[in-house]
Amino acid sequence: MSIKFLAEDDRPREKFLLKGKNSLSDSELLAIIMGSGSRDETALELARKILNSVDNSWHQLSLLTINDLIKFKGVGEVKAISIATALEIGRRRASQEIPDKPQISSSKDAYQILRLHLADLRTEEFWAIFLNQSNKVIHIAQLTQGGINQSIVDIRIVFKTALEHFATGIIISHNHPSGNLKPSQEDLSITENIKEAGKLMNIQLLDHLIITQNAYLSFTDEGLL
Repeated sequence: MSIKFLAEDDRPREKFLLKGKNSLSDSELLAIIMGSGSRDETALELARKILNSVDNSWHQLSLLTINDLIKFKGVGEVKAISIATALEIGRRRASQEIPDKPQISSSKDAYQILRLHLADLRTEEFWAIFLNQSNKVIHIAQLTQGGINQSIVDIRIVFKTALEHFATGIIISHNHPSGNLKPSQEDLSITENIKEAGKLMNIQLLDHLIITQNAYLSFTDEGLL
């Protein structure tokens, strides 16, 4: 259905779905936050009126109190609180620094991250670090949780997660609660299978770490990958 055939109250939401959030004007964003207008005005018309009163400045709008907002016809406490909440979320987001993504340049870098999740466990778990083209970490995930002796990973889960996060590289890891760093035949087999599957998707398996309480083994360092 074309946007022009929709009721004006529904247009901002439909436009969001059809064209994306960046296509929306400030008044359309505010209309979505409010959800509805008044008996005499659509949500979009009411949003335009509110924004015009503050020279279309989100900063000036954030300075209005609940009492200031409910002076607009069609804005009750619920809508006023919704507006104030959305603006507070924006303020808090702006005040938070975006943390740098750690970059993996060696097996030790990966170990320092993964040991926090795996070193002290009594049962095996399988984890993975997903990286971008600069080898910066974009996601870390537990993929399986096993019993005392083994944790089997489904290769489909590995690459589903990689694709969801647009990863170009993967480091896989599991722990050996026994303290034995020697890879089993199954460890070697799953590593080779993930490596070969990654070639088809242009997602490189960079390393496989076996982690114990106080040490680790890197397949890449040992020439096993």
